[in-house]
Amino acid sequence: MFIQSKLKHLLVLMSFSILSFSTNAIANDEVLSYPFNADSGRYWQYVSDRVMGGVSDGKVNIEQDGEMYYARLTGNVSTANNGGFIQLRASVSFANSEKDGKNLKGVRLNVRGNSETYYIHIRTNESWSPSDYYATTFKADENWQMIDLPFNKFERRWSKNSTLDPKKIRSFGIVAYGKNYLSDLSVSTIEFYY
Repeated sequence: MFIQSKLKHLLVLMSFSILSFSTNAIANDEVLSYPFNADSGRYWQYVSDRVMGGVSDGKVNIEQDGEMYYARLTGNVSTANNGGFIQLRASVSFANSEKDGKNLKGVRLNVRGNSETYYIHIRTNESWSPSDYYATTFKADENWQMIDLPFNKFERRWSKNSTLDPKKIRSFGIVAYGKNYLSDLSVSTIEFYY
């Protein structure tokens, strides 16, 4: 019971918190790194298609494997009722980073999953609605792996001719999306690289 109570408390905290990536970054000349830790849950928010009448169901937990912490997004993605997503999302700001987001080339993730395809959704200051975002996909296999997702591979949902400007990023989402399936995705580190 105690563990269930703590997990419920963590999920409530995640539902009402926002991450400013500038607060806990490990920076060098090549990357801005954001490893998950025991306190990461307060910076992230779980969102599903239920906000728009969908029926997808999921959860996010911060888990630990030895010294490594990671976020684990699990659930049932359903396209019923025009739905079809669960996600882990945070607000982003590079305002306090040394390079202010200039010249960022992409994002690198350390992931493990169930061999399904997942998405990264990025919103910018130019996004005009919740469904206006830049996206790319990646596959997460059962073993931990680092994957690079260059920003020039992200496409804007409503305008294919638009280019993602990293200085204007305002939210970052890790998403199980678009089809009926079971999600089981773990992410231990997010790095924005130059």
